[in-house]
Amino acid sequence: MPKPVLLFGYGNLSRGDDALGPLLLEYAESYCGLDAIEILSDFQLQIEHALDLENRRLVLFVDASVACANAFDFALLEPAKDKSYTTHAMSPAAVLDVYQSIKNQAPPPCFLLSIKAEQFELGDGLSSNAENNLVQACSFAGRLLSNPDLDFWLKQVSVG
Repeated sequence: MPKPVLLFGYGNLSRGDDALGPLLLEYAESYCGLDAIEILSDFQLQIEHALDLENRRLVLFVDASVACANAFDFALLEPAKDKSYTTHAMSPAAVLDVYQSIKNQAPPPCFLLSIKAEQFELGDGLSSNAENNLVQACSFAGRLLSNPDLDFWLKQVSVG
């Protein structure tokens, strides 16, 4: 039986700020109690990741984003069929939609923690702004993971 909470970070450690998702996972591995948390990492979301949602109580996707209004954004996800399901990389909402289609049931509550990013060049390290954003996002994620309760997470959507 899988652990009740899935923490799924995705991105490429060799592409500058795209490393933010996997780097947050490293923080969680070092500083968060992992008894109830399973950590998964990949370069990008794929259709088969829909099966990783099975038997979970909560799921937190973590990714770098240029579209964040703040250092990070935290949002509740809903299943949505978008054009990404026909490509090699899917959006989290499309993964939820695949889960719903193949399991004939709603996915578990899933959230997206997007960390503000600026540069994605191959071989670059993190930008200084991304480093600062990562520190803030790690602190926020630590609070979430130490309180794996749906009501608590939902309250953070408006705060995050």
